[in-house]
Amino acid sequence: MAGGKALGPGFGRFWAAYAVSAYGSALGFGALPLIAVLVLHAGPAEVSALSAAGPAVGALVAVPLGPWVEFRRKRPVMIGMDLARCAALATIPLAYAAGRLGLVQLFVVSVVVAAARIASGAAGGAYLKALVPPEDLLVANARLESTNWSSIAVGPPLGGAAVGVFGPVVTVVADALSYLLSALGVAAIGGREQAPVRPAGKGPLRAGALLDGWRHIMGDRGLRALCLNTMLVSGLIMATEPVLAVLLLGRLGFAPWQYGLAFAVPCLGGLVGSRLAPRVVARYGRERVFRTVGTLRAVWLIGLAFVRPGTVGLVTVIAVELAIVINMSLFTPVVATYRLERTPQHLLARTLTAWSISQQASIAALTALGGLLAAATGPRTVLVAAGLLVLASPLLLPRPGRSPRPEPQPAPGHA
Repeated sequence: MAGGKALGPGFGRFWAAYAVSAYGSALGFGALPLIAVLVLHAGPAEVSALSAAGPAVGALVAVPLGPWVEFRRKRPVMIGMDLARCAALATIPLAYAAGRLGLVQLFVVSVVVAAARIASGAAGGAYLKALVPPEDLLVANARLESTNWSSIAVGPPLGGAAVGVFGPVVTVVADALSYLLSALGVAAIGGREQAPVRPAGKGPLRAGALLDGWRHIMGDRGLRALCLNTMLVSGLIMATEPVLAVLLLGRLGFAPWQYGLAFAVPCLGGLVGSRLAPRVVARYGRERVFRTVGTLRAVWLIGLAFVRPGTVGLVTVIAVELAIVINMSLFTPVVATYRLERTPQHLLARTLTAWSISQQASIAALTALGGLLAAATGPRTVLVAAGLLVLASPLLLPRPGRSPRPEPQPAPGHA
């Protein structure tokens, strides 16, 4: 059913634009910290601050963008956010060529890119709900998810090779161009998008509208459970990445190519999980997917604490990451579809913004705590702690029979 179903030329152009930006971002993955090290000779503290503080401040900047996006046409917002990221990233090669590149500029670019990504994601989710019939939302989200994982599988290795051949800013140039192409792709979707309509009886947005997305999430039993679960699982998994790099590349003596292989190969599992999502939901039902797959994506992380040197260690990392990725890629599009179904159109951008900010804040906080714990005790302690804590995450999943059915939605304000 689902996997090869045609969703129309509008979705095809939307998907193509999404893919271009996803692959560009994957090519440029880690580019700013790399430039900080290779060009500016930054130390560990400066690189850590750039990697953590930039996205965290970007998430803070994105808080008022949710209400701003909500009652605007979504395609112009997506185009504007793509162009903003293109312009911000383009300043880096220009400053590098002029010999004026600095850490402050890299930080500002990181903030702009992070904030624009959240706003673009909110606009894109709202536009997707209006672009695709409700019965096809899961198929559409599964295709977007498969694109994410395929880009991660091939982008960073190619980006690393490109940096080695062409210099430290080449992947930033590619990333900037990808956003320009993405903007052109969104503009090519065609058709007239109607202006969003406020619900009857709703006046101008008040200051409290900044929190409406969180109010909706916390007020919906199913969304609240899934949001808290996602924050915990994503935060703990991402908190292991820096310390795992220290363990593999430092103490266990893995070569850089082995480290890259250990994370690139499992991403191919994302193609499997995401493409299976519509069939699995059709066969077993969404509640069972939430409980079973949501649990399975959490039980494997503890295996990273037992990695050893050599081939056996490399295979262990690949196997653990593969199991996590397959289950995450199956789970994520189901959650994304449920989130769209459970959210009225007039709250959609604010809800998606609140969800993204919450997840980003959780990742930043748990990564920082993991770094402090690793400095005090060692990387294996962090891996054990994260692996044990994530085992409690299924307790936050929606309980069987407790998730209400989607409520009737008002007609969307744009098509």
